[in-house]
Amino acid sequence: MGLFKRDRSETASTEVTIAPPEPDEQLDEARTEPDPAELARPDGGPWDRSEVSDEADYLNLGSIWLRGVAGMELRLEVNEQEQQITGVTAVLGESAVQLQAFAAPRTEGVWVDIRNEIATTITDSGGTAEVVTGEFGQELQTRMPQAGAEGHTTFVPARFIGVDGPRWFLRAVVSGRAAGEPAEAESIHEVVRSIVVDRGDEAMPPRELLPLRLPEAATSAPPDTAAEPAGPARLDDLNPFERGPEITEVR
Repeated sequence: MGLFKRDRSETASTEVTIAPPEPDEQLDEARTEPDPAELARPDGGPWDRSEVSDEADYLNLGSIWLRGVAGMELRLEVNEQEQQITGVTAVLGESAVQLQAFAAPRTEGVWVDIRNEIATTITDSGGTAEVVTGEFGQELQTRMPQAGAEGHTTFVPARFIGVDGPRWFLRAVVSGRAAGEPAEAESIHEVVRSIVVDRGDEAMPPRELLPLRLPEAATSAPPDTAAEPAGPARLDDLNPFERGPEITEVR
């Protein structure tokens, strides 16, 4: 069972948001069926809900399902004003990966456009961004500017991974040691490979955040262990090591 904790620590971060759809953009259900070659995903996952028959090994967070890993902590990002979970971060040792799933068109992926938008935002803020081929195809390796001690600017590495699936897009932001040390990245990669995205059947505009929820075990927890919002969470806080609320998996 999970152990819930609160952490209201203030951390500096650089916001990188996925832009909402244009007002005249059609709902994804209005599009034709995709060419499978256009939406090719990495071998070995992440997976679509339709590709998984046994749910027993997964923690169901709504649009994102995760498989438990020994020592992994999950931190849910909460928009207190709207009482909405906006993201989940898996922490393993000194590395972390922030996960969010979005609606996408049937016929084409969105990662190329989103990757370019993120790169522009980061470079405009004084950081660096480079497209490289990684474990899950083309990804964005960045150095994010953040305020350091005594007013000095420091640059923190982060990797943006994008996976285009059938009517969904998964974004994974790797931070900590796994962002800059390849030898430390395999455990984080395994978390990403195991993800199942449950798109649902509701018509949604492309790039709209797919809903997340507390797992059933958490919603049925006694009042003294229930998670409480930790204030309005930034959609893209890339310093997950001092955030909450948390679900700490005890194994």
